[in-house]
Parts: sequence; C-alpha cells; structure tokens
Amino acid sequence: MNDRQRYQARMLQGNWFSSLPGDLQQALLAAAQVQHLDAGQVLFRRGDKPCGLYAVVEGGVRVGAVSSSGKEALLTRVEPPYWFGEISLFDGQPRTHDVFADSATTLLWISQSKLLALLDQEPRYWRDFALLMSQKLRQTFVHLEDMSLLPAPVRLARRLLSIASNYGEGELKQVISLPQEQLALMLAISRQTTNQILRELETQGILRLNYAEIEIVDLQRLQHAAQL
Repeated sequence: MNDRQRYQARMLQGNWFSSLPGDLQQALLAAAQVQHLDAGQVLFRRGDKPCGLYAVVEGGVRVGAVSSSGKEALLTRVEPPYWFGEISLFDGQPRTHDVFADSATTLLWISQSKLLALLDQEPRYWRDFALLMSQKLRQTFVHLEDMSLLPAPVRLARRLLSIASNYGEGELKQVISLPQEQLALMLAISRQTTNQILRELETQGILRLNYAEIEIVDLQRLQHAAQL
C-alpha cells in the first residue's frame, strides 16, 4: 500500500469523509496535496487569507489563539482523520484562529481555488461542506452551554469523552495523548484544578494518568461523571 492509499484508508475511518458520495471522495483525494509540519510549526494564523481545506492524516494540530499579552486560549486539539478550515471556504474571510502542529504532522491540503472550482462545477456538494461546518457549530454551542451551566468536574469529563471520539469523527479510543496543561487551557480552568479533578477520577478507578496521556479505564463511570 502506497502513501496515497494509506491516507485514503485513514480518511475513510472518519465519519464525515466516509459519508460523502464516492465521486466527491475521489475528487477531494485527487485534488489534495500532502503537506508535512514539524512539531510546533505554524500552519496558519488568525487573520491570514483563506487557503483551503485540510485533513489531518498523521500527528495532530492545536487550534487556538494568543493575545497581545501572550495569553493562550486553546480551543481544541485534533487528530486523524479530522477535516478543518471550511469556515473560510464559505465566507472568503481571513482565518479565525491559529493552527499549528502539536507533533510531527502530515496533512492533506486542498487549495481554495481547487475547492471553489469543484463547487462551481458541482454545486450540490456545497451541502456536504455545510454539514462539516454545522457539526462543529453544534459542538461549539454545546461547549458554550457547558461552560456556563456545569461545574468544572462535569465539563472535564465531557471534554475527555469528546476528545476520545475525536469530536465525533472516529471510534472512541481508550488512551488520549494530551498534557494536563492543554486540557486546562481548553476548559479555561487552572492547571491545579485540572490536576485535582483528574487525580480524583484516577482514585475512583475511572482514569489512569501517565506522562502526557490520559487512559480511560471505566467508560461507563466516566459517562456518569459527565452526566450523560
């Protein structure tokens, strides 16, 4: 199996891509270029011009922003097979956030011009990209509601479940590669509070904590902690 076949197989593990019409799947793969990033390398920053659609096929990327004072807001960290960058496809406006590689990462990149040409030729495909964006918008509303209404332990449990499913894009995985400080940034709570909650869940036998990893030991009890 060559790299292209391997990337296609990886993409088919994702819920959005696997649900696309076969001809759209092939069109996206044919238009895609492979891009490699080193750990910490910036893909694009807030305010950059729209440059197309990306899919993570190896590694992972962080999505967030940094204020003028240097304070970081981390929205999410995503892994294969996750697609992103579709907002600027719709409105043609600059990028809304910073995206950079969390580790050595391989992406598929489809340029804005190729996407627009494809959609001009086949306007019916707009709905498929709208579904990609609406799925993320729905998750955003849920997370905003959680931030306003739920205590930190419940929010943390829910976010772990979201991350474990790659935000609905894949099968639930048992081990999450995520440092505690990144989880704290996502939840907008202190590192100390995050550690206390995680340690309590570990004491209860729900999680097991390792270096930069969180292992889900008892999924049912974690769902209970998340009030789901």
